[in-house]
Amino acid sequence: MRISDHALWGVGGTVRSMTSSYPTLSLHVAGHWLTQASGGERVVINPATEEPLARLPLAGPAELAAAAESAQRGFEQWRRVRPHDRYVTLRRAAELLRQRADEIATVLTLEQGKPLAEAKREVTLSADIIDVQAEEAKRLYGRGVAPRVDGILSHTVTRVPVGPVAAFTPWNFPVNLPSRKLGSALAAGCSVVIKPAEETPASCMLLVRCFLDAGVPPDAINMVCGDPAQVSSFLIERPEIAKVSVTGSVAVGKLLGEQAARHVKRFTGELGGHAPVIVAEDMAEGAGLDFVLKQSVTAKYRNAGQVCASPIRFYVPRAQLAVFSERFAAAAQKLQLGSGLDAATQMGPLSHARRIDDMERFVDDAVGQGARLLTGGHRVARPGFFFEPTVFAEAPASTRLMQQEPFGPIAVIQPYDTLDAAIEQANALPYGLGAYAFTRDLHTAHRLGEAIEAGMVGINHFGVSQPELPFGGIRESGIGHEQGPEGITHYTEIKTITVGRPF
Repeated sequence: MRISDHALWGVGGTVRSMTSSYPTLSLHVAGHWLTQASGGERVVINPATEEPLARLPLAGPAELAAAAESAQRGFEQWRRVRPHDRYVTLRRAAELLRQRADEIATVLTLEQGKPLAEAKREVTLSADIIDVQAEEAKRLYGRGVAPRVDGILSHTVTRVPVGPVAAFTPWNFPVNLPSRKLGSALAAGCSVVIKPAEETPASCMLLVRCFLDAGVPPDAINMVCGDPAQVSSFLIERPEIAKVSVTGSVAVGKLLGEQAARHVKRFTGELGGHAPVIVAEDMAEGAGLDFVLKQSVTAKYRNAGQVCASPIRFYVPRAQLAVFSERFAAAAQKLQLGSGLDAATQMGPLSHARRIDDMERFVDDAVGQGARLLTGGHRVARPGFFFEPTVFAEAPASTRLMQQEPFGPIAVIQPYDTLDAAIEQANALPYGLGAYAFTRDLHTAHRLGEAIEAGMVGINHFGVSQPELPFGGIRESGIGHEQGPEGITHYTEIKTITVGRPF
């Protein structure tokens, strides 16, 4: 049973059913925390209960302009801080994030829904990401080039911060994704205007406080929320903004990329995926099958499938299709759904009501085109945005499920007759973010690693995202990378300095 909009409000327009663990929401603009803004406000909902958590102030043109101007001032200040000193400050921010992990994880679970253990892991992993990027601040090396003509003393190629950054992040990892952008941009010497998702603003707000408390200049980080289309268009057009970084859907990424291109601004887009999993014959039975199933079910339903690199299409040998499908579906059925604050919960709710509606459309389309529904497929009859872990088998290639990222707890199991056919099917879509394969054979492992077309390929595991590794995709899954040395360079420009003899 959903709470109607009018039921959210009590006498005098105050939100009822506030959660004491959830903070008062504010924007950070030009060095000030704002609990009111000219764009109005919206209610933030707990997806596990559909109850209100707080009211979020929304930035209008006045606050957005102030944030852009502040970012320019912050850039002029922060870019002059020595790389080692930026490193020290960012390491301090990471340590504060670890110290506050329990508080931030609880807030994350309240507004996003994932189990508390997953939320805690997200916060601590975010601190690790900031640590790694802080280290990279000291390693933005240039190079010297020997002169080839008389009168030239030196040629130096160096990297300089690109300028103020407009960063846009979604709701599925509300600490991790902002940490990637803030860590890299600040390490490079850039300032940032960050816009987290309006569904999950408090997680990012608490993260920003860690950076500010660590000593990052107030003008170097601005945080705004508002109407997404208005905020993105406004900031991208502002002359102060030199770089745009977005994590989101393919459609949103294309739109913001086009807007950035019109203003000749640097752009990084980490977009959607449709990750395949190829199970080789040597891992499709016995102990190998046990291992694959345990790893796969855990990875598929982590964060209720709301992960851009989540496994979706499982390709198994035709002879093992029946047993693999049956056991996968049985394991999915056993998952405990509930509030992320309940220690027994294995899968939380979807993040908002729109995801439920979209899951139902995926299911209806797949069933209508003849895919076999093995388990799930329905909204759970309880408060909150819960949808059953869902498994299909033998879905036609024309189904929406086989063409578009469901971004939810839906898996599809497909048979293959030869490994070449499985590779061809895995590469058939215009996406290329994450991909996975399981095999005991070293030759097959190398073959799959080379043949599967994706930015990240995991063999015998799903942990392709580590703080030291670049995170990014090919084709429609994005442009550029986050994390590691590759991630920080996207926030820099190359500058060549040639010095000649004065006479």
